[in-house]
Amino acid sequence: MTRPTLLQNGPLAPALEAALAAEFEVQRLADQADPQTFLAQHGARFTGLATSAPAGASAALLAALPALRVISSHGVGLDKIDLAVAAQRGIQVGYTPEVLNDCVADLAMALLLDVARGASAADRFVRRGDWPKAKFRLARKVSGQRLGILGLGRIGRAVAQRATGFEMQIRYTNRKPVAGVPWQFEPALVELARWADTLVVVAAGGASTHHLVNAEVLAALGPDGFLVNVARGSVVDQAALVQALQTGGIAGAGLDVYADEPHVPPELMALDNVVLLPHIASATRETRQAMEALTLANLQAFYATGKVQVSALE
Repeated sequence: MTRPTLLQNGPLAPALEAALAAEFEVQRLADQADPQTFLAQHGARFTGLATSAPAGASAALLAALPALRVISSHGVGLDKIDLAVAAQRGIQVGYTPEVLNDCVADLAMALLLDVARGASAADRFVRRGDWPKAKFRLARKVSGQRLGILGLGRIGRAVAQRATGFEMQIRYTNRKPVAGVPWQFEPALVELARWADTLVVVAAGGASTHHLVNAEVLAALGPDGFLVNVARGSVVDQAALVQALQTGGIAGAGLDVYADEPHVPPELMALDNVVLLPHIASATRETRQAMEALTLANLQAFYATGKVQVSALE
């Protein structure tokens, strides 16, 4: 029996690549000396595409794959996949939500705790040998804080659930109110920021959320407020954030994502009131294994039934 032909766009974990190769005829686009020529000559062969949230599937790539029937993406971010083109052509799109909710929410709380209590800054203080010479600055209490959440999807709800353990007051903003949750909906992001001690960003990336957190929102968050971003760098106006941090417009930030990854502005790295992580919110062994399994399962389900296991288009 002929195995389905699969194009791989961008790097994937070795274990996932091996699992894909065991079931499909896989060609890695990155292995081609001239990807454009390769696609022009062979693009019509591929019925499946394996990709990731960072690599995505652009309109140009989809146009080069006229026989494409299914996309399976390792990740929850969809902003780099042209969903409109996929839907128009009837291409199934699988992705890996749910399995990473806990770890992303855990890391959001870790950043919130770190930036408010100054844990990373205090570690640097001790390592520099400053403790015998001075006392570390006073930090901010986390328990009982007012927590604003931008985006009450799966991960946003998981963050809120964790925050209840710290007896936080919780409000959120979203495209529309979420039914069945006990937390107060705030229609205006700027008003949510004005109310909150910490604003956690867990909104999806893409054109509709580009620079939602702008200079006005940061000003509303104010000199005692903290920003935590575990979503996408594009949701925050990074230049406005740098300025707010440099001038004391906000108290601090915990960041796992940036505007141009993996490049972090030197202005951010020079600040002691910012916690900087290398986009690791889902980077635990347990979560990555679950994501890899679901990436494979989406393809297996499609070729067995014509539908992916978890669809981004439903």
